[in-house]
Amino acid sequence: QVQLVESGGGLVQAGGSLRLSCAASGRTFSSYGMGWFRQAPGKEREFVAGITWSGRHSYNADSVKGRFTISRDNARNTVYLQMNSLNPEDTAVYYCAVDLDGIPDYAMGGYDYWGQGTQVTVSS
Repeated sequence: QVQLVESGGGLVQAGGSLRLSCAASGRTFSSYGMGWFRQAPGKEREFVAGITWSGRHSYNADSVKGRFTISRDNARNTVYLQMNSLNPEDTAVYYCAVDLDGIPDYAMGGYDYWGQGTQVTVSS
């Protein structure tokens, strides 16, 4: 069983930045692929970014390329999502997730554990 706790969400003005954190339980965090997803009201949950177990490779959705950066600190069992140049379309609940095979998937079905989510609201 892996538990995930997201933090760092909040209210920010358009053009601003936030850094989300996701702390994971378990002694094998360094073997997990990690992903960030988001779900806006009335929309399906969508992939935002993913990072491999080693941190050497990361992947971003087209909608956030050049603005969001995923990173991880395996010593702290934590994955981060740095979000810059935020706009109102980024408003959503953001979730982190664990992919036990070490390689992040673009699809929700590829993940084994999910956090409870953290709200990000961007005002215009």
